[in-house]
Amino acid sequence: MSVRRLADQQPASFAFSADNLAWAKAEMAKYPAGRQASAVIALLWRAQEQNDFWLSKPAIETVAALLDMPYIRVLEIATFYSMFNLEPVGTYFVQLCGTTPCQLRGADAIKDVCRSKIGEQRHISADGKFSWLEVECLGACCNAPMVQINEDYYEDLTPENFARLLDDLAAGKPVTKGSQIARKSSEPKPGQGPTLNEPSLYDGSVVGSWRQRFEESIAAAAAAAANAAANAADKK
Repeated sequence: MSVRRLADQQPASFAFSADNLAWAKAEMAKYPAGRQASAVIALLWRAQEQNDFWLSKPAIETVAALLDMPYIRVLEIATFYSMFNLEPVGTYFVQLCGTTPCQLRGADAIKDVCRSKIGEQRHISADGKFSWLEVECLGACCNAPMVQINEDYYEDLTPENFARLLDDLAAGKPVTKGSQIARKSSEPKPGQGPTLNEPSLYDGSVVGSWRQRFEESIAAAAAAAANAAANAADKK
């Protein structure tokens, strides 16, 4: 795991908007007196959303003061969880899953599209619209490869449809969230039909044949042991 540090360039200050401050106080009120620190992750997340999806040092300090927590404790949380961005990101922040299922399904080709259209990781494109980062499993393995852009998942990607997706986002065009091949949830691909429909999976025949082989091997072992005992008795 790489070391996570705050960005070198920091804004002078941060303050919650009136609406977000009211929301934060309502979130804190959910917990018993003296336990307001339990709201720290929720407040950090709201601060990140307000601050163009990254956490600045003043934002972390603001959350710490609001919750009456030592700054270092809030900093520890912000630097531990990778969902908190510690440096500025593009308007569209692409988190690309590079874990094994996505890797096996072509994540490297999706990375190549990111590099060609955006640049290297942690780099914000010249127009300020995009940045990207490879992350660990995002939990959409059935529809790999996939990315998360801001708060939405985009699945069943190919280099072609992913490049088109980025172009449409840059142009302000509407895009389809979720599967890019009209897959519903994590069901089989359109036109693929049902899966796991082999009758032997459900009628007990597979288990039955396995059990018969198992019982036969047990019986054979018992017979061999009996024969060995009988031979030993004959020799006496």
